[in-house]
Amino acid sequence: MKKTLLTLLVIAPMAISLTGCIVAVGGEDGHSFSTEFGDREYKNREIIANMPLNSSYGDVSQKLGVADFNEAYQQGDDSVQVLYYRTHRVHKDGLTTKDECTYLNFVNGRLVESGNGGEYTRNMNN
Repeated sequence: MKKTLLTLLVIAPMAISLTGCIVAVGGEDGHSFSTEFGDREYKNREIIANMPLNSSYGDVSQKLGVADFNEAYQQGDDSVQVLYYRTHRVHKDGLTTKDECTYLNFVNGRLVESGNGGEYTRNMNN
């Protein structure tokens, strides 16, 4: 009985002290997942804000890297390519959707317009 009581007196304080443990989740370098998205969004906004109209597709791709979404189609004699880059967060699900992007519309390899990714529609009037 004394041995059981002694064991209980030793183990009980140890078990109670473990209930206050906190588990921290983050990236390898101390950044969290949402911070990495925020950094990328800010960088993309900064580059796009300084991107003049008539910039070449190659120049934009080199500065921004691989787009989150990419559409390409032929419209009459024109080749149209639309790149979408994540620039802001709308949904807290960790996924990127077009409404969280800025679109860059290229016609024949030249930037002709940009805007909110969720608002892009093909202009089929030409």
